[in-house]
Amino acid sequence: MGEPEPNPFFPKGDTAGVSRLAKDAAAVGQENVWHSDHSFMAAPALGSVLRAVEVPSSGGDTMWADMGAAYDNLSDAMKRRVEGLTAVHDWEPSWGTFMTPEQIAALRRSLPPVEHPVVVRHPRTGRRTLYVNEPFTTRIVGLPEDESRELLHELGLQARIPEFQVRFRWQPDSIAIWDNIAVQHYAVNDYYPRRRVMERIAIAGVPLS
Repeated sequence: MGEPEPNPFFPKGDTAGVSRLAKDAAAVGQENVWHSDHSFMAAPALGSVLRAVEVPSSGGDTMWADMGAAYDNLSDAMKRRVEGLTAVHDWEPSWGTFMTPEQIAALRRSLPPVEHPVVVRHPRTGRRTLYVNEPFTTRIVGLPEDESRELLHELGLQARIPEFQVRFRWQPDSIAIWDNIAVQHYAVNDYYPRRRVMERIAIAGVPLS
């Protein structure tokens, strides 16, 4: 499917290129927000592979939202409004909250803010897909701050529509593979303080257009 792409913020697993995400009473899950992996990179991850190592007796599901369906659901007026717009994606407002100024400055050299179209054409299918997400999309280029914030909020709500979603109940050794351009995902953090351990690989992507 492609080359593995490490996440610069995740703990390393036992195998090269594999991240290990262990959550318990001392390490609370932080992924309970709709997002697309690595959208803050110039060539965002095309896909992700997630394997369940240890799961709680209940809770800890993962949800996915179809962002092609989300785009189709926009009104014709909204489609015209977002056509041709680009947005800035940046890791610092989310991941940077856990880092020192020195750590942020060091990563900035290799991971500066990037711009992607608000509506992308999927690199393999050509389908129009809404490509903004809550933690990493910070503003829309060329719009006043208030208008940008309002538009991003409205577009972000599209991922929350249940008709576009699926929900997966994990079992030990379950594996999920998904397309990061076509969908956003949300890790339901309803199992605290029980333990949940996952292993993850991202699939390297290409610049979006």
